[in-house]
Amino acid sequence: MAILFDWYEDPKPSDKQQGENKKTLHPRIKYNGSTGTDVLRRRIQERCSLTETDVSAVLDALSHIMGQELAEGRQVHLDGIGYFHPCLTTTEPVTIGTKRKATKVKLKAIQFRADQTLKNEFGVLKVKSLKGGLDFTQLTNEEIDLQLTKYFQTHPFMRRYDFQYLCGMARSTAMRHIRRLRDEGKLNNMGGAMQPIYVPGNGYYGNNEAISVKTE
Repeated sequence: MAILFDWYEDPKPSDKQQGENKKTLHPRIKYNGSTGTDVLRRRIQERCSLTETDVSAVLDALSHIMGQELAEGRQVHLDGIGYFHPCLTTTEPVTIGTKRKATKVKLKAIQFRADQTLKNEFGVLKVKSLKGGLDFTQLTNEEIDLQLTKYFQTHPFMRRYDFQYLCGMARSTAMRHIRRLRDEGKLNNMGGAMQPIYVPGNGYYGNNEAISVKTE
């Protein structure tokens, strides 16, 4: 089975583009669902003498031990899989004059670099384009509002990748619009900084709480 993908434009071209034929395009995977722990547990059990309960215990222990090692600033290597290491960022801009600099540091992400063995398991790349033609018409802010209004009629919340695929945008473009919508009060983050969950702001996309308060 081939990997499905489409194309998107570079949201921040490094040089002046001259005409449509000069625009830089990048391939973007259309994910074919996801595989959960239950499936992995069963497939691992089929390839070894461990029971599914044993596999669950090993995976749970691995998660805890890796977390402890990463928290000590160590890089973790799993043979045949790859390297994991923590990446830091700051909670606010830090300069030489910033006091208590260490208190402004937080975990940004756990980054991963695959072993060649894992890459070899990928096999020969087979891909299939989702589109017969290329259409890069950008949605206007009004069209984005319309899409969100329709989305929230049937969904209680939205994640970044939901917005990305709803509007057909690259990740960076989607994040730029999400920040704009948050600044305008149209979206609120009800989750955490690392796992944001967006809901409509008062008075937007079917959320009429603010309107009802004014009319009472």
